[in-house]
Amino acid sequence: MTTEQYKSEMKKQAYIEAGSEMHMHMHETADAARKIMFCINSEYHTGEELSKLFSELIGRNVENFALFPPFYTDYGKNIKVGKNVFINSGCCFQDQGGITIGDNALIGQQVVIATLNHDILPEKRANMLPAPVVIGNNVWIGAHATILPGVTIGDNSVVAAGAVVTKSVPKNTVVAGVPAKVIKTV
Repeated sequence: MTTEQYKSEMKKQAYIEAGSEMHMHMHETADAARKIMFCINSEYHTGEELSKLFSELIGRNVENFALFPPFYTDYGKNIKVGKNVFINSGCCFQDQGGITIGDNALIGQQVVIATLNHDILPEKRANMLPAPVVIGNNVWIGAHATILPGVTIGDNSVVAAGAVVTKSVPKNTVVAGVPAKVIKTV
Protein backbone atom coordinates (compact mmCIF):
# COMPACT_ATOMS: atom_id res chain seq x y z
CA MET A 1 0.00 0.00 0.00
CA THR A 2 1.31 3.44 -0.88
CA THR A 3 1.02 6.52 1.29
CA GLU A 4 -1.39 8.09 -1.22
CA GLN A 5 -3.62 4.98 -1.20
CA TYR A 6 -3.57 5.00 2.58
CA LYS A 7 -4.46 8.70 2.81
CA SER A 8 -7.30 8.12 0.34
CA GLU A 9 -8.71 5.41 2.62
CA MET A 10 -8.33 7.70 5.63
CA LYS A 11 -10.34 10.43 3.86
CA LYS A 12 -13.15 7.86 3.59
CA GLN A 13 -12.68 7.13 7.31
CA ALA A 14 -12.07 3.47 6.45
CA TYR A 15 -12.15 0.99 9.32
CA ILE A 16 -8.63 -0.32 10.03
CA GLU A 17 -8.46 -3.97 11.03
CA ALA A 18 -5.49 -5.08 13.11
CA GLY A 19 -2.97 -6.92 10.94
CA SER A 20 -4.48 -5.60 7.69
CA GLU A 21 -2.49 -4.05 4.87
CA MET A 22 -3.49 -0.58 6.13
CA HIS A 23 -2.38 -1.45 9.65
CA MET A 24 0.97 -2.74 8.40
CA HIS A 25 1.45 0.44 6.32
CA MET A 26 0.87 2.52 9.46
CA HIS A 27 3.70 0.68 11.23
CA GLU A 28 6.12 0.98 8.30
CA THR A 29 5.49 4.70 7.91
CA ALA A 30 5.70 5.22 11.67
CA ASP A 31 9.22 3.79 11.58
CA ALA A 32 10.24 6.36 8.95
CA ALA A 33 8.62 9.14 11.02
CA ARG A 34 10.55 8.07 14.14
CA LYS A 35 13.85 8.46 12.27
CA ILE A 36 13.05 12.06 11.33
CA MET A 37 11.68 12.85 14.81
CA PHE A 38 14.86 11.51 16.37
CA CYS A 39 16.81 13.96 14.22
CA ILE A 40 14.45 16.85 15.14
CA ASN A 41 14.53 16.06 18.85
CA SER A 42 18.11 14.93 19.45
CA GLU A 43 20.15 18.06 18.76
CA TYR A 44 19.97 21.79 18.17
CA HIS A 45 18.67 22.97 14.77
CA THR A 46 18.12 26.45 13.38
CA GLY A 47 14.57 27.47 12.50
CA GLU A 48 15.33 26.92 8.84
CA GLU A 49 16.69 23.42 9.53
CA LEU A 50 13.59 22.56 11.60
CA SER A 51 11.31 23.74 8.78
CA LYS A 52 13.20 21.53 6.34
CA LEU A 53 13.04 18.49 8.66
CA PHE A 54 9.34 19.05 9.38
CA SER A 55 8.68 19.35 5.63
CA GLU A 56 10.44 16.01 5.13
CA LEU A 57 8.40 14.48 7.96
CA ILE A 58 5.02 15.52 6.52
CA GLY A 59 5.98 15.15 2.86
CA ARG A 60 5.17 18.74 1.84
CA ASN A 61 6.84 22.11 2.23
CA VAL A 62 5.92 24.43 5.08
CA GLU A 63 5.98 28.22 4.73
CA ASN A 64 6.92 30.68 7.50
CA PHE A 65 6.76 27.80 9.95
CA ALA A 66 8.17 27.58 13.48
CA LEU A 67 8.60 24.56 15.71
CA PHE A 68 10.02 24.29 19.21
CA PRO A 69 11.11 20.67 19.76
CA PRO A 70 10.54 18.12 20.98
CA PHE A 71 7.76 17.09 18.62
CA TYR A 72 6.14 13.67 18.32
CA THR A 73 3.95 12.03 15.71
CA ASP A 74 3.26 8.40 14.92
CA TYR A 75 2.74 8.75 11.15
CA GLY A 76 3.71 12.21 9.87
CA LYS A 77 2.53 11.97 6.29
CA ASN A 78 -1.08 12.96 7.00
CA ILE A 79 -0.39 16.43 8.45
CA LYS A 80 -1.16 19.55 6.40
CA VAL A 81 0.10 22.89 7.70
CA GLY A 82 -0.85 26.37 6.44
CA LYS A 83 1.34 29.47 6.41
CA ASN A 84 2.71 31.14 9.55
CA VAL A 85 2.03 28.20 11.88
CA PHE A 86 3.77 27.87 15.24
CA ILE A 87 3.95 24.55 17.11
CA ASN A 88 5.34 24.82 20.64
CA SER A 89 7.36 22.17 22.48
CA GLY A 90 6.18 18.72 23.49
CA CYS A 91 3.23 18.38 21.10
CA CYS A 92 1.99 14.89 20.17
CA PHE A 93 0.10 14.46 16.89
CA GLN A 94 -1.56 11.14 16.05
CA ASP A 95 -2.16 12.02 12.43
CA GLN A 96 -3.16 8.79 10.65
CA GLY A 97 -6.75 10.04 10.26
CA GLY A 98 -5.53 13.43 9.01
CA ILE A 99 -4.65 16.71 10.69
CA THR A 100 -5.12 20.01 8.85
CA ILE A 101 -3.84 23.20 10.47
CA GLY A 102 -4.87 26.54 8.93
CA ASP A 103 -2.86 29.70 8.41
CA ASN A 104 -1.61 31.68 11.43
CA ALA A 105 -2.45 28.90 13.91
CA LEU A 106 -0.68 28.79 17.27
CA ILE A 107 -0.37 25.39 18.95
CA GLY A 108 0.64 25.58 22.63
CA GLN A 109 3.01 23.40 24.60
CA GLN A 110 2.20 19.72 24.96
CA VAL A 111 -0.99 19.81 22.89
CA VAL A 112 -2.29 16.37 21.90
CA ILE A 113 -4.19 15.91 18.64
CA ALA A 114 -5.68 12.43 18.13
CA THR A 115 -7.31 11.12 14.94
CA LEU A 116 -7.90 7.45 15.81
CA ASN A 117 -10.25 5.62 18.14
CA HIS A 118 -10.04 1.92 18.91
CA ASP A 119 -13.11 -0.26 18.45
CA ILE A 120 -15.16 -0.30 21.64
CA LEU A 121 -15.85 -4.06 21.45
CA PRO A 122 -13.21 -5.94 23.48
CA GLU A 123 -12.80 -8.66 20.84
CA LYS A 124 -12.11 -5.98 18.19
CA ARG A 125 -10.21 -3.51 20.39
CA ALA A 126 -7.04 -3.60 18.25
CA ASN A 127 -9.05 -2.32 15.24
CA MET A 128 -9.23 1.43 14.66
CA LEU A 129 -11.63 4.08 13.41
CA PRO A 130 -10.03 7.23 11.92
CA ALA A 131 -11.58 10.69 11.95
CA PRO A 132 -9.75 13.84 10.82
CA VAL A 133 -9.06 16.93 12.90
CA VAL A 134 -9.30 20.32 11.18
CA ILE A 135 -7.94 23.45 12.83
CA GLY A 136 -9.03 26.67 11.10
CA ASN A 137 -7.16 29.87 10.36
CA ASN A 138 -6.02 32.11 13.24
CA VAL A 139 -6.77 29.45 15.87
CA TRP A 140 -4.93 29.46 19.19
CA ILE A 141 -4.78 26.19 21.10
CA GLY A 142 -3.55 26.63 24.66
CA ALA A 143 -0.99 24.47 26.44
CA HIS A 144 -1.91 20.90 27.41
CA ALA A 145 -5.17 20.91 25.42
CA THR A 146 -6.36 17.65 23.85
CA ILE A 147 -8.24 17.58 20.55
CA LEU A 148 -10.11 14.32 19.90
CA PRO A 149 -10.87 12.57 16.58
CA GLY A 150 -13.37 14.18 14.23
CA VAL A 151 -13.18 17.66 15.73
CA THR A 152 -13.12 20.84 13.63
CA ILE A 153 -12.06 24.07 15.30
CA GLY A 154 -13.47 27.08 13.44
CA ASP A 155 -11.50 30.11 12.28
CA ASN A 156 -10.39 32.63 14.92
CA SER A 157 -11.31 30.36 17.83
CA VAL A 158 -9.39 29.79 21.06
CA VAL A 159 -9.06 26.53 22.97
CA ALA A 160 -8.13 27.26 26.59
CA ALA A 161 -5.17 25.57 28.24
CA GLY A 162 -5.99 22.08 29.49
CA ALA A 163 -9.27 21.79 27.59
CA VAL A 164 -10.39 18.44 26.19
CA VAL A 165 -12.21 19.13 22.92
CA THR A 166 -14.69 16.36 22.16
CA LYS A 167 -16.99 18.26 19.76
CA SER A 168 -16.44 20.72 16.93
CA VAL A 169 -15.97 24.37 17.87
CA PRO A 170 -17.75 27.14 15.91
CA LYS A 171 -15.68 29.96 14.46
CA ASN A 172 -14.97 33.00 16.67
CA THR A 173 -15.49 31.00 19.87
CA VAL A 174 -13.53 30.42 23.08
CA VAL A 175 -13.88 26.97 24.66
CA ALA A 176 -12.56 25.69 27.99
CA GLY A 177 -12.93 22.79 30.39
CA VAL A 178 -13.24 19.02 30.40
CA PRO A 179 -15.11 18.38 28.22
CA ALA A 180 -14.67 21.75 26.51
CA LYS A 181 -17.67 24.07 26.49
CA VAL A 182 -18.22 27.47 24.90
CA ILE A 183 -17.42 30.22 27.38
CA LYS A 184 -17.58 33.26 25.09
CA THR A 185 -17.30 34.53 21.54
CA VAL A 186 -14.40 36.46 20.03
